[in-house]
Amino acid sequence: MSPVAIVLTILVLAVVAFMSNRMPMGIVALGVALALWATGVLTLNQALAGFGDPTVLFIAALFIVSEALDATGVTAWAGQQVVSRGGTKRTPLLVVICLLVAFLTALISVNGAVAALIPVVVVVAIRVGLTPSQLLMPLAFSAHAGSMLALTGTPVNIIVSEAAADAGARPFTFFEFGLVGVPLVVGTIAIIALFGRRLLPDRAPTAIPADVSNHALTLRAQYALPEGTELVGVRKGFTEVVVAPRSELIGLHLFPGMTTPSGDLVVLGLQRAGEDLTGPDARLQAGDTLLLRGTWEHLQEHTAGPEVLVVDDPATLRRAVPLGVGAKRAMGILAAMVVLLATGVVPPAVAGLLAAAAVVLSGVLTPTQTYRSVSWTTVVLVGGMIPLSTAFISTGTADLIAKGLLDVIGASSPTLALAAMCVLTMVLGQLISNTATVLIMAPIATVLAADLHTSVLPFMMALTVAGAASFLTPVATAANTMVMEPGGYRFTDYWKLGLPLLLLFLAVAVFWVPVVWPF
Repeated sequence: MSPVAIVLTILVLAVVAFMSNRMPMGIVALGVALALWATGVLTLNQALAGFGDPTVLFIAALFIVSEALDATGVTAWAGQQVVSRGGTKRTPLLVVICLLVAFLTALISVNGAVAALIPVVVVVAIRVGLTPSQLLMPLAFSAHAGSMLALTGTPVNIIVSEAAADAGARPFTFFEFGLVGVPLVVGTIAIIALFGRRLLPDRAPTAIPADVSNHALTLRAQYALPEGTELVGVRKGFTEVVVAPRSELIGLHLFPGMTTPSGDLVVLGLQRAGEDLTGPDARLQAGDTLLLRGTWEHLQEHTAGPEVLVVDDPATLRRAVPLGVGAKRAMGILAAMVVLLATGVVPPAVAGLLAAAAVVLSGVLTPTQTYRSVSWTTVVLVGGMIPLSTAFISTGTADLIAKGLLDVIGASSPTLALAAMCVLTMVLGQLISNTATVLIMAPIATVLAADLHTSVLPFMMALTVAGAASFLTPVATAANTMVMEPGGYRFTDYWKLGLPLLLLFLAVAVFWVPVVWPF
């Protein structure tokens, strides 16, 4: 079997594996890299080179910065602005939500922004009398548009920027993506505001994220706390725990106002089967509940062991506190990283790694939180699929596909070639990860530009736009999947609003991109 046939076979098997959803994406990507080595298409160093690629390091660093903003309540504060500025009318509220998520996405990625805002949007929807299904899909789709506002919006932007440089052109600058991002955000919001009511279902959700503010009120009433007792603050927080079976706490005498054995947490209330546990002879048993207060760090540290079962994770509760401890430091680090990226003083990977290091050294996140914040699935996916792009070029597979595409559409019109590439990208992007799709299509875009004797920049930017147009299925992106349950959506709901948005992205990619980046 020829190297081209081997690469195409590996590609088809990878696409089938991605579409089946029976195997983790990271495992599929690793399988691709190892298969390229095992078949002799690439050397071992080439097959594993993706994991040391600067693009992968930059993406990992962005996850850390994103977690810093989320964990310190910066995102929660931004979400509160929806409540205060959006009002109670559907259209103004929708516009504020879409603008907010687009702005956040440009800085902290699609998945991070959507995950952080889902609980806020659900609570806002219920408070103003709307079903979450009218707001959550617009949230996810506006995030896709917002990912085109800046280099940091999505890993895809980083990938195509590096691919453009590797093709002999130049990398895109930090805010250069905004030249297409702004029209996409404006167009997306206009379509959602004008047609969303008719294209979105009005359906009860299957799962609703908890409203932490109401949860605090519930616990205050449940434990009959004295008037004025604050559960949630900038530095101090709360959590409810259950005494675990065989816990060393069993038999211990505690009472409200007493500190726990560690000395770091204060007991606000104790109950057994919903009744207050009081009296000098009262001793803890398995299944008793305790309401604890302390610093967020101490709550996280002392409830992580086997002695208690946590009802509400302190890390989750902490995220709901607007502008908590470390928020100013996190925003300062983000601003410094943006300046470095915008000025090009250092390579993007260096700017990201410096920001990630600053997050740890400044105490915004602990090393453990830092490691947990990285989406290793995405890192492994990109690292494992980069060798496939390498194989596409080295074996001539990209040339073969590009020449076949040009044989069908003709070689006289770069615009037609651009349109064909975008359509192929959009179709593939509805079935598998848009990151994987762009890694597959980038070598083809490079060859198309070379064969047509045009600049590679419009092809790369159009590829980015097409890759962001993942609207038609809930499995196209993680953000689409995230809103499915809380929005009560079905598989067939996505294409109704997604199709006009996909056509908008296609029009921008084919007709606007070449105006800004001429052939």
